[in-house]
Amino acid sequence: MRKTLLMSTVIAALAAPVIAPAAAFAQASTATGAVGGAAVGAVVGGPVGAVVGGVVGAGVGAAGEPSQEVRTYVMKERRPSVRMEQEVVVGRQLPPNVTLYDIPQNNEYEYTVVNDRRVIVEPKTRKVVYIVE
Repeated sequence: MRKTLLMSTVIAALAAPVIAPAAAFAQASTATGAVGGAAVGAVVGGPVGAVVGGVVGAGVGAAGEPSQEVRTYVMKERRPSVRMEQEVVVGRQLPPNVTLYDIPQNNEYEYTVVNDRRVIVEPKTRKVVYIVE
């Protein structure tokens, strides 16, 4: 019974990041995903759980962030900054009056500058998926 409960917990812990929306992991990186996954895996499944959790976490971290090419392009471009009263955070939807700019050869993301911060946005939902720092 205890092993069944332990395995159910491991499966749920490993599946949760895969099921959750990618935007929630947009600021994660491969390294932080691997470390977080390994920590959860170690607690739940010991040394073997740490290895499995690290691999799954690294995959989720890498899948959730825009490519280096996209981030570099956004950093090089010069656009005027738009002022918003709310803080710019990952997951927040930008209002329609904020202009989004295309990224050449990439239709997965657009970008803008809000409160002097460069942000990468999902065009269909206008949600911030990454803040370029």
